[in-house]
Amino acid sequence: MATELAREDLHASVSDPASASMNFLNEVSARFPDAVSLAAGRPHEGFHSTDDLDRYLRTYLAHLEGQGLDADQRRRHLLQYGRTNGHLGALIARTLLLDEGIEVPAEAVMVTTGAQEAMVVALRGLCAGPGDVVLAVEPCYVGFTGAARLLGIEVVPVPETADGLDPEAVLAVARAVRAGGRRPRALYLVPNFANPSGVSMPVPARRRLLEVAAEADLLLLEDDPYGLFGLDDEPRPTLKALDTEQRVIHIGSFAKSFFPGVRIGFLVADQAVTDAQGRRTLLAEELSTVKSLLTVNTSPVAQALVGGFLVESGCNLRTAVKEKTEFYRRNLRTLLAALGRSFADEPRVRWNAPAGGFFAVVEVPMTADENLLEISGRDYGVLWTPMSFFHAGDGGRRALRLSCSALEPDRIEEGVRRLARLVRERADAPDPADAPDQAGPGGAAAAAAPAGSRSPG
Repeated sequence: MATELAREDLHASVSDPASASMNFLNEVSARFPDAVSLAAGRPHEGFHSTDDLDRYLRTYLAHLEGQGLDADQRRRHLLQYGRTNGHLGALIARTLLLDEGIEVPAEAVMVTTGAQEAMVVALRGLCAGPGDVVLAVEPCYVGFTGAARLLGIEVVPVPETADGLDPEAVLAVARAVRAGGRRPRALYLVPNFANPSGVSMPVPARRRLLEVAAEADLLLLEDDPYGLFGLDDEPRPTLKALDTEQRVIHIGSFAKSFFPGVRIGFLVADQAVTDAQGRRTLLAEELSTVKSLLTVNTSPVAQALVGGFLVESGCNLRTAVKEKTEFYRRNLRTLLAALGRSFADEPRVRWNAPAGGFFAVVEVPMTADENLLEISGRDYGVLWTPMSFFHAGDGGRRALRLSCSALEPDRIEEGVRRLARLVRERADAPDPADAPDQAGPGGAAAAAAPAGSRSPG
């Protein structure tokens, strides 16, 4: 008889709701391939070709030769197991200095297999006991909350406002957690153009958050995948650039600035770690043991591609990605303008107007769940992401996330027109999720879109 396993005997992460929701999105996309997908947060595919790969490899090999490596050393550098924390520390540190004003030693940089591995490494390294918990902005990127559940680490939400996280709310939640006998180790957030809300924190709030982190004895896990893609050139300093007390662990990725298939992210952890004998190391070096048990090391070939890209750009990504920045700016403006045209006569629909990034949040007058998404893909030819996927509780039930990154402008406009038809035709249908306390707009978009907020038009 073939072996059968009971699902309840498998780890809870196997049936994790966040993971299941992402699988559901992939399945819906596969079932309705002709639908306009405003769900996918992936970068546009037209910026690179496979012909570029050889050029980047050769550029990096020439860089290694210039560093004094002979032919055997260069071959070994790419084709053998490599240093656990990677080979790109110096190039990434130089890039962070030029682009963000972040000054850290190369040894503080860990090169990871995507930003997702950086989150897992940080969570596993920081949370040492059963009473250790992490705080996270809510709504939150499901990759982080899913990683925490995979590791058995509790995530305590801190609700986001229209201006991003309120530092005083962070302080209150951290104090409540500590009063309950648990230890808040870190707070996860995306200060620039957050996924899923698109919201950014004002600079004064960032400075206050650093003060709160010191008061509450918290580390800040700053994820910054979208910071290069603002609608304007206004400086938005990262938390790490403002950090004077090594409170911030900075997580970065080359998925958007380069391309996702390279699967290269990084972790910047320059915090000092002291052992019982008084020896001091950097947190990034200590966390290398965790990484070695996950992936041994990050692909040297993939690192070489990123290395060639950084060398070619002079470690100045803001200049290197100007074409991409203009493309994403145009797309976000197109999305917001299309919402203005399509919902100008529908007061029950509201949306926020992010200052950059890939996403916007729309409040709708019905439950925006998996059932409605199925109908949307099948009958209206448009896909989106339910905001409830990004909440641990019941938030976001009447809100959806739209992504504008992967499409051409005309497809964005068509997708919004189809969405408008869905809303008009389905808004007044009986809603089984309705209850007396659910008459108002959904929590996620209420935070993302302030009362009375509408896109121009």
